[in-house]
Amino acid sequence: MADKLHFSLVSPARELFSGEVDHVIAPGTDGEFGVLANHAPFMTTLKNGVVRVLEGDTVKMRIFVRGGFADVTPDGLTILAEEARSLEGVKVEEVQAELDATLLKIQALDKDDTAKDALQAHYAYLESLKAALVH
Repeated sequence: MADKLHFSLVSPARELFSGEVDHVIAPGTDGEFGVLANHAPFMTTLKNGVVRVLEGDTVKMRIFVRGGFADVTPDGLTILAEEARSLEGVKVEEVQAELDATLLKIQALDKDDTAKDALQAHYAYLESLKAALVH
């Protein structure tokens, strides 16, 4: 029996996953990387993209993250994402509707409004999410 990797993915809203897996592939800011059991420790930042959880050669779960950090230790891999959502059941049309609503909110704000930066970051996240669903 092959060693398993303990993997946890946490966002400010909730823990999206915690369990034993074979392999995780994540979108590092310096490029995509994969982690297996007994990987050398390291820490890196993440860019917007898809985290894929594999059992054998089969992708069992796809979670879209907006930034964050990945920490590989002897105990496993922990991803602390700024925002994350499972791609299971997410439809392009729903993301487009959220993009449209966010754009309306941005346009309604004064140019100096402090909330504008957060909304623009969320809009960029949604654009990346939509691109991940289309490809």
